[in-house]
Amino acid sequence: MARIHVWKLDRGPCLKAYCVIMLLLLDIVAQGVNGYLRSSHVGPEPPYTRDTQHGPVITSPVAPAAASADCINCNYQHNCTYGKPASFRCRPKKGVHCVGETGHQQTNFSLSVTCQFCWQLDPLFYRCSNSTSCMTVSCPRKRYNATCNVLEHVHCLGKRHFQKRLFCNWTGGYKWSTALALSITLGGFGADRFYLGQWREGLGKLFSFGGLGIWTLIDVLLIGVGYVGPADGSLYI
Repeated sequence: MARIHVWKLDRGPCLKAYCVIMLLLLDIVAQGVNGYLRSSHVGPEPPYTRDTQHGPVITSPVAPAAASADCINCNYQHNCTYGKPASFRCRPKKGVHCVGETGHQQTNFSLSVTCQFCWQLDPLFYRCSNSTSCMTVSCPRKRYNATCNVLEHVHCLGKRHFQKRLFCNWTGGYKWSTALALSITLGGFGADRFYLGQWREGLGKLFSFGGLGIWTLIDVLLIGVGYVGPADGSLYI
């Protein structure tokens, strides 16, 4: 009589190896999360805080309680190391009262400022004028001459008002999603071109039935990739 041997998989060693691998993966993930939470870029602190400006508080009937650059005069020197903190001697302007940590009025104090010119600041620290007369949809992208002013609580070297060449980035309120939806649904009647302010192209599509469908398909692709934009040269929102 023949005997049938049934081989059973011994799950003991495999289960142990699987558990060890899972524990190692969990340990790696835990270390990565812990390192991310301890990194310097995680936290509620903004890019600029008043605590970084070492010095007394400026108070004035017309100025806020902050070390505003419009309220003080500093002897900025250009022989400091770029990108490194440098200490400069400052004094409040006429009519501005400077109060130190002790509560007494001060006429001279030190201010720690990063050694860099105002035009080298991050764009978050200054505001520039905008232009609505330059084309944003062009290749290459066009630029315009903008007048920029540093925010009053930011301290830097050089002129606080400067010129920069910026890309045209204004918008006339046209939505890309609306233009694309009109191009897909009513593009054969030129609705997308009418919406973008391109009346001649809209009439051409209307009387040619979307170029017998070919023009409609082409416009769907061109609007989808952002090649066709508003007639005034602005950006989509």
